[in-house]
Amino acid sequence: MSPPNLHLPLIDLSSTDRASIAQSIRQACMDHGFFYVINHGIDDSVVSSLFRESKKFFDLPLSEKMKLERNTDHRGYTPPYAETLDLSSELKGDLKESFEIGSINDSLNQWPSKERMPAWRVTMESYDEKIMNVGFRLISLIALALNLDENFFTKIGALDSPLGFLRLLHYPGEIPESKKGNYGASAHSDYGMITLLVTDGVPGLQICREKDRSPQLWEDVHHVEGALIVNIGDMMERWTNCTFRSTVHRVVAVGQERYSAAFFLNPNYDCVVECLESCCSETSPPRFPPIKCGDYLMERIRVAYSR
Repeated sequence: MSPPNLHLPLIDLSSTDRASIAQSIRQACMDHGFFYVINHGIDDSVVSSLFRESKKFFDLPLSEKMKLERNTDHRGYTPPYAETLDLSSELKGDLKESFEIGSINDSLNQWPSKERMPAWRVTMESYDEKIMNVGFRLISLIALALNLDENFFTKIGALDSPLGFLRLLHYPGEIPESKKGNYGASAHSDYGMITLLVTDGVPGLQICREKDRSPQLWEDVHHVEGALIVNIGDMMERWTNCTFRSTVHRVVAVGQERYSAAFFLNPNYDCVVECLESCCSETSPPRFPPIKCGDYLMERIRVAYSR
């Protein structure tokens, strides 16, 4: 049973005390790898529209959704049971279905027909723009949290044409008998820089702060109305020499339909990810060699989809 006392830090983006916010983010990223963000500037009506249009797509017959099946560039629809995020799991086939969209104006994106869903594309692009802006604000605060100039990631070009991906997710309420042991999304950590998640309030998300502990202790991430859930990805953990943690998480089936949308914010393809000066010393040398962001992400994806 998950303990009821997990209290993730609450980061208020309306605060003018940036030093205090940065310190709170630093502690959150060291202790949990997850935190809530409130007063982020995205209206509830925008989120409602996002989920309304998402539901319209996922309510389509499978044959219609498969016309937009995920392509080799990982844009489009992925049906239930097609992915198992936990590569070590004996239970194959996560329950979720998803739809992935690249950055605005990404020619590789796939879209439902305008005739069938006239508001779908404009809704997704509007949300993408707004959540990207929140991501930029957070990256600036994360730089401060790492004892760097607040514009550090901008100055090194990391945010020039960043790689942003929006993944719409739907978890079923009813589960076939043959899949009743499976997870909505099995245990995994995110590959990239940071992830910004919005949910419809249905529970199910859990985190495991000590991934090497046996048995693992899973804690429920509770819904906070109007808040985004933000987590550190593996690339940021690597960049910070493991100062910030990329926490393993999963979604368990709770007998209710669940909708969420994860936005993955990553640097541009050619940005070199190497240990930050503020995160290494003579006694704590860099643990990882430099690598281009795009090469790192592509290798992680290749490994995930080759199994």
